[in-house]
Amino acid sequence: MPYLHGPPEPQAHPVPWNARTTHSSGQSFEQLRQGSLQTGSLFEDVDFPANNTSLFYSERSQVPFEWKRPGFWQHSEWLDVVIDDRLPTFRGRLVFLHSADHTEFWSALLEKAYAKLNGSYEALKGGSTLEAMEDFTGGVAETFLTREAPQDFYTILGKALKRGSLLGCSMDIRNAAESEARTPFGLIKGHAYTITGLDQVDFRGQKIELIRVRNPWGQVEWNGPWSDSSPEWQSVGLADQKRLCHAALDDGEFWMAFQDFRAHFDKVEVCNLSPDALQEDALHRWEVAVHQGSWVRGSTAGGCRNFLDTFWTNPQIKLSLTEKDEGQEECTLLVALMQKDRRKLKRFGADMLTIGYAIYQSPGKDEHLDKDFFRYHASLARSKTFINLREVSDRFRLPPGEYVLVPSTFEPHQEADFCLRIFSEKKTISRDLDGTVDINLPEPSQPKPPEQETEEEQQFRALFQRIAGEDMEVTAEELEYVLNAVLQKRKDLKFKKLSLISCRNIISLMDTSGNGKLEFSEFRVFWDRLKQWINLFIQFDVDKSGTMSSYELRTALRAAGFQLSSRLLQLIILRYADEGLQLDLDDFLNCLVRLENASRVFQALCMKNKDFIHLNINEFINLTMNI
Repeated sequence: MPYLHGPPEPQAHPVPWNARTTHSSGQSFEQLRQGSLQTGSLFEDVDFPANNTSLFYSERSQVPFEWKRPGFWQHSEWLDVVIDDRLPTFRGRLVFLHSADHTEFWSALLEKAYAKLNGSYEALKGGSTLEAMEDFTGGVAETFLTREAPQDFYTILGKALKRGSLLGCSMDIRNAAESEARTPFGLIKGHAYTITGLDQVDFRGQKIELIRVRNPWGQVEWNGPWSDSSPEWQSVGLADQKRLCHAALDDGEFWMAFQDFRAHFDKVEVCNLSPDALQEDALHRWEVAVHQGSWVRGSTAGGCRNFLDTFWTNPQIKLSLTEKDEGQEECTLLVALMQKDRRKLKRFGADMLTIGYAIYQSPGKDEHLDKDFFRYHASLARSKTFINLREVSDRFRLPPGEYVLVPSTFEPHQEADFCLRIFSEKKTISRDLDGTVDINLPEPSQPKPPEQETEEEQQFRALFQRIAGEDMEVTAEELEYVLNAVLQKRKDLKFKKLSLISCRNIISLMDTSGNGKLEFSEFRVFWDRLKQWINLFIQFDVDKSGTMSSYELRTALRAAGFQLSSRLLQLIILRYADEGLQLDLDDFLNCLVRLENASRVFQALCMKNKDFIHLNINEFINLTMNI
């Protein structure tokens, strides 16, 4: 995590070359550093100023802080975080993270970069060990409950330490009063400890499994068996004591028997760059697939399976497991779902959402699964629980085949961005089922000759002629009158009134002559489409209220010939749905007319067998004004 201060000699860039720049200037660390060196001035970061806004978002400062100068990976991508070296102090001492040596500042500078990434120092309050371990390493985290851990738990932790994994442990608290409370054995409840070693010693003729734990405070230690000054050490040879670096120092680091560790600590969190090393003897890299997505109210925020009417609208990821693990009949998966930027959004009242996921056997279709599928099919696997953590991760063993993974919040209508990471021993093909656009529009029907028209159509022609006059052409205002007059006679259709804007959009779609009016033949073609769309609206207006739920819009649009990506669907719902996530007939028709108009224009302009068109600025503006 780089920082800027005076003019030392240039060094290698300390973060990956492909890290995304996060500074508002658009400049990387090296560019900002060179600018500071060229001007001979110390860098001051305007994105994270040295004032109270960078310290707190909800609290007022209790003391007058003075900012002094001393003499990441996030969401599946590396970030180049740039800071200056001004640090908050009080009475000449650093206020937050600091080293025992008061002339050492690397930890405080690292903390400042992390605070900037999350919006403020306060946003780091109540931090999660797993979050920090993942953000600083890009690794994969797993959680073990000590009382439910596998029999070879000691071996698993030993492998993790040997391969450079980061290990943390903690004790649960039952209420806020227990937070940071000290137990009679010298342990701190709700406190994040680190595991720094495992070993065995001969004690009175038997092997004792030991584990070394460190309190990051640098003091306050375990005082039970095998603690620094416990009598057990008197029965251990000097060579073993030296090998284990045993010393009676109040430095926060201590040994304890592994069985005592499991009895006192509730949770162990492991972050390893090669997570398969935790359970496999052979060290090898996982295959990784990453999907970025969003839960958006009204379109893709469907909630969990308890909410059947909306669950199916959540993002869906298709997985193809084609290769078995070595010597096995199944495929190993580690699925990690992370909600993004919740700490940064704390200042705006955002809390961690309760999240989880479910995995279903794919029916073989290459399209978004609908409500009926989930009504009649249970999940094959799912996250252990829905929980309000930044990330939920679990391991699975599934037979080769095709699956659909559905990430969701527990409650519907909750919005957040997420990152889904899928790790597998063999190559896994995955794709977003909501990322493609496919338009399948019917050819416009040919108008019937007058002698073949039905009685209804003849009456409609007479009404159209009466409004249009001898030229048999209507303006948008006249079309508005005609449509409302005809549709209001339908007893199976409840609606308010079609707007003038809708009628102008209809003319834009159907006006082949370009005179801004509709001839009867043009309108007759549209009338057939209109009846199909009205029937769709009636079908999805389940309660006959005259409105359609925005969550049903995806299916209605697909039936009309439009398979849209989640992003397009979200934009449509933002534009056409009301605050109650409902669309009335006018909104629905407006949406369909504009979609068809845009689709037909694209189809007319695109090159054969190509998915793109070329436009100059004049052509682009002309099209957008007409669509």
